[in-house]
Amino acid sequence: MVGDIGIGGIGALQFKPALGGAEGATSLLQGSAAAAPAAGGDVAASFADALSQAASKTVGTLENAEKMSIQALRGDADTRQVVDAVMDAQQALQTAVAIRDKIVSAYLEVSRMAI
Repeated sequence: MVGDIGIGGIGALQFKPALGGAEGATSLLQGSAAAAPAAGGDVAASFADALSQAASKTVGTLENAEKMSIQALRGDADTRQVVDAVMDAQQALQTAVAIRDKIVSAYLEVSRMAI
């Protein structure tokens, strides 16, 4: 894909792209992994699955935007398609950064608690 062209793409993040292709940032945590765990289910595993799924969808969205940009350079994609893909990627990345910031903030708060 992008790595074949010689561009060091988003794949360096070591996440697998989403199977369903690029999806908007609003659907990062939607799906079966983000659903409430079943009775007696492992909450930690479902949270890790939800984060993994969100990261995969984000990487898939970023890779799609990169692919569309390359197609536009070749003349195979319309400008509107490229703009839509890049806007989706920007929104997904902002959402992922916000989630990361909240997780780091929560970790720091818990680590400051007196025992």
